[in-house]
Amino acid sequence: HFNGEFGERVAFLAANKKPHGVTSDRTEFLGRLGSLRAPAALGRIGLDSAFNAGLDPCAVLQLHVDLAPGAEEEIFFLIGEAASRVESLALIGQVQAEGQVEALWQAVQQQWDDILNAVTVETPDPGMDLMLNRWLLYQTLACRLWGRTALYQSSGAFGFRDQLQDVLALLHTRPDIARAQILEAARHQFEAGDVLHWWNPPAGRGVRTRFSDDLLWLPFVTAEYVAATGDQSILAETVPFLTGEALKPAEMERYTQFETTAGSFSLYEHCRRALEKGSTAGAHGLPLMGSGDWNDGMNRVGAEGRGESIWLGWFLHATLTRFAPLVDLMMDDPAPYLQQAERYAQALEAHAWDGAWYLRAFYDDGSKLGSHEGVECQIDALAQSWAVLSGAGDPKRAAQAMEAVNRLLVKPAEQMVLLFTPPFDKTTRDPGYIKGYLPGIRENGGQYTHAATWTAWAFAKLGQGDHAMELFRMLNPIGHADTPEKAARYKVEPYVIAADIYSAPPHTGSGGWTWYTGSSGWMYRLGLEAILGITRVGDALIIDPCIPRDWPGFKVNYHFGMARYRISIENPEEVNRGLRHVALDGKFLPGNLVPLVDDGQLHEVHVLMG
Repeated sequence: HFNGEFGERVAFLAANKKPHGVTSDRTEFLGRLGSLRAPAALGRIGLDSAFNAGLDPCAVLQLHVDLAPGAEEEIFFLIGEAASRVESLALIGQVQAEGQVEALWQAVQQQWDDILNAVTVETPDPGMDLMLNRWLLYQTLACRLWGRTALYQSSGAFGFRDQLQDVLALLHTRPDIARAQILEAARHQFEAGDVLHWWNPPAGRGVRTRFSDDLLWLPFVTAEYVAATGDQSILAETVPFLTGEALKPAEMERYTQFETTAGSFSLYEHCRRALEKGSTAGAHGLPLMGSGDWNDGMNRVGAEGRGESIWLGWFLHATLTRFAPLVDLMMDDPAPYLQQAERYAQALEAHAWDGAWYLRAFYDDGSKLGSHEGVECQIDALAQSWAVLSGAGDPKRAAQAMEAVNRLLVKPAEQMVLLFTPPFDKTTRDPGYIKGYLPGIRENGGQYTHAATWTAWAFAKLGQGDHAMELFRMLNPIGHADTPEKAARYKVEPYVIAADIYSAPPHTGSGGWTWYTGSSGWMYRLGLEAILGITRVGDALIIDPCIPRDWPGFKVNYHFGMARYRISIENPEEVNRGLRHVALDGKFLPGNLVPLVDDGQLHEVHVLMG
């Protein structure tokens, strides 16, 4: 991806034998009428050695190999970059030294094995096993956190809320990466509490906006991290704030290089300021939507500063209540946080209920979004799933809302879980750039998989294991391409999660944006934590599965440092949820909390559901 800071760096492609031909001209390689399916250069010997400014660039090496019958030859290619031509040549020479390539290859394999094999599962669903064992974490790490690039997203930027959510999937395997990302995010927060929506390393230029949820993911993820790892020391880590002139009244965003404060402040103070800035209230006592909440495309629902977000109300309630124990740890008073959460809960029940489900938002003029009275976007999944996930929704109403989601947004025949319906199309209202997408495309009424994982998680939290697993199968890309006909319709990779699937003809069932999507991390957590019920809390595991009734059981291999826990869950009474007993190394435990000890030993955990 392009970045001005990379302009003087030199990329390279090399091999372990002298090339027969080289070119950097994509047109020469493909041919004037050629294609990636049949490049013209593969049909001839020799290349023109074209290296000119202004070409459509690529890097091609053509090697000549003579093999006698039964003979073999090992060839390797190196691709990389360095600060200069001299450094690039030095790096090539270093790696080409005898034994270096094999050693590097083995080191890479070992690193991935250490990460991806830390937690493995054996369930009655082979598709779940394939995705939870390696693929989902690989997508999250390789693309979202390290590459930050894909076909449809090539900026290399960090998104404030994006990578914070991603690292929640690493709390079982690489909590150190989660810790580092939390602190990195805090460095991109302003003194006033708001944050950069995204920024480009290495310089850190980014965009200051009026998005209402970005800043709140910092205390949410921090609370999740501390609860999962027990690492309270992160709260005392100090990092600076950004500083700069606030956005002017008519200014929706500003992209520039911002300065940092001279002093540093604790992560706890960063989180406290985020909650202080983000705990807003409009005419209905609900948080202001700003220039968008989680759904970036609804950027004009509250652009005038009066629109309110129902989803944000649920999310703020969850964030305030989860952060309150950390306030207590820091010897502060958690009461104001819990009181604010309760005020949101009361306002949500008083103003957001639409009769059979919850509204999505109020526009600046007070009109409803996500109501049965509307023509388009009558029901939005976010406001329903988070009524359950936050724990703040009235239980009867929340269950009724999820029934409506199942009836109106879950499409078993098409294997899709829609974000909302009907899509924006004819309405005179202007919710934002989301209306610029064709109906059924991306956030505009298609399946937006990130939100769909929350829908499935909500059903699991309600104890509906059969339905939660049904939705997991529907979201699993393997099931969208397990026949030639389905693969032809889906059109994208069957081994990584797609951000979206189109819901309107003639593209119904076609996958959209793949690889670079936050749904990979949430899909991993949906499977491991919400359905299989494996949740880490400090130096222990909570085991609380919510599975299909017809599952006889499943197994989980869980590494904790050098120790390994072999967990066997049996379900002889065919229940969705509920435990009769949990035993560790033959001894019954008083509850479902399994202590973890890094003692290098193999431990047996037996769980009987019923």
